[in-house]
Amino acid sequence: MSQLSSPLNSPLPEYNSVSEKKSEAYGPVKGTLSTGRIAMIWLAANLVVTTLLTGTLFVPGVSWQLALSLIAIGTVIGSIVLVLIGNMGTRTGLATMSLTKGAFGLRGSFFTTIANVVILMGWCWVQAILAGVTVNFLVEQYTGFSNPVLFSVLCQTLVVGLAIFGHEGISKVEPWLAVMILIIMMYIFSVAFTAYSVDEFMFLQTDNALGWNASLVIDVVIATAISWTVLSAEFNRLAKSQKAGIVGSGLGYIASTILSMSLGATAIAYIALQGSEIKSFDPISIVAAFGAPFALVIFLSVMATNTMVVYGMIASVVNITPNKKIKFVPTALVLGVISIIGSSWLAMLDQFTSFLTLVGTLFIPVFAIMIVDYYIIKKSSYHHDILLGYGGRYWYQNGFNIPAIIIWTLGVIVSLILTYSIQSPVGVTIPTFGLSFIAYLICMTLLKKQVKTKEVSVHLG
Repeated sequence: MSQLSSPLNSPLPEYNSVSEKKSEAYGPVKGTLSTGRIAMIWLAANLVVTTLLTGTLFVPGVSWQLALSLIAIGTVIGSIVLVLIGNMGTRTGLATMSLTKGAFGLRGSFFTTIANVVILMGWCWVQAILAGVTVNFLVEQYTGFSNPVLFSVLCQTLVVGLAIFGHEGISKVEPWLAVMILIIMMYIFSVAFTAYSVDEFMFLQTDNALGWNASLVIDVVIATAISWTVLSAEFNRLAKSQKAGIVGSGLGYIASTILSMSLGATAIAYIALQGSEIKSFDPISIVAAFGAPFALVIFLSVMATNTMVVYGMIASVVNITPNKKIKFVPTALVLGVISIIGSSWLAMLDQFTSFLTLVGTLFIPVFAIMIVDYYIIKKSSYHHDILLGYGGRYWYQNGFNIPAIIIWTLGVIVSLILTYSIQSPVGVTIPTFGLSFIAYLICMTLLKKQVKTKEVSVHLG
């Protein structure tokens, strides 16, 4: 990548330079990865224990076959948002939270960045704890030694070490982890369907008392996609072309989510068919049923996914100010230490459903606003002014785009009302997204903020 000057007349770092390897999360990045490599990164990313255990929530609340169908439908719907935000990263070279500056303003994006770091930190803790609890279960079986906090901390420490290598480490490690996880998952599916026929899974008795229905399942599946969309531009900006980013992330995310959730739904159905006690979102009961191979899936998936999550947090913080004022390695160390300390909070597992609700509540309106702003209002082009720290076309009112912030707030309120007060026949995510999308489009059009002439879209690097 050639060296260009930013709007602040400060040279952007050379992509292949030695220093860039330790500060690569900053500024626009020109990607080089193929469709296959992007697909493998996304495949490994969501072949993760949290997605797998989410599938255990649905059965036997709904039938096994209905759960699989809803998982597929919800995943495809959610992937549309993920791919659209990811494509913004490929086209501009910017990370997801840097892109929020276009809609929310140079200062308004601070709010989305803070929310993003909090959410990603929560994911780190949940996944590290799940890995630690699983490793502890195996160690206790063979040695009698038990310390789940210690193993959770050790798992997250390894993750932080991987994340410090940045996208180069991720792009090299993720494909191999994906292959290993897939092989083990196929083994587990074979165990389940060797023991019981497909008909036995299909006629498993449902339990309506658990409170699940089609709209709730779809909501949770879409919320999973929303939770991953906070990182979509981070990793799709590494794609060498829009086609590589769109096809790679779409196929990788859809395949991994359907596989993971379907495995979770099948595993919990297998346990039910055995007549054992059903415990949703409990890795130990599934490991006890399938043995060490399932534990290995959990461990490897956390290594793959939490590495991406930590890297995403670093990228969000590093890009919050212009001119590389915040350095990659110190940021990685600070956030890494916090993630390691938090992984000792085992009670976090009891709050997972509430946590997933929080993710959807905060970010469904954000992504609706971003999609309208970039693809419709700004005609699929952001100007180099988005790299500024002050002034320019994204300064709006003292750095804040007030309409975007107001509609984001209203979207959060609508989401909370539909979640806790009013039973929506179509769930929460779709109406919240739709209302935020339409409200922002109407507001910006009435305020005559829509760009009249389409500018040539250029990569900001």
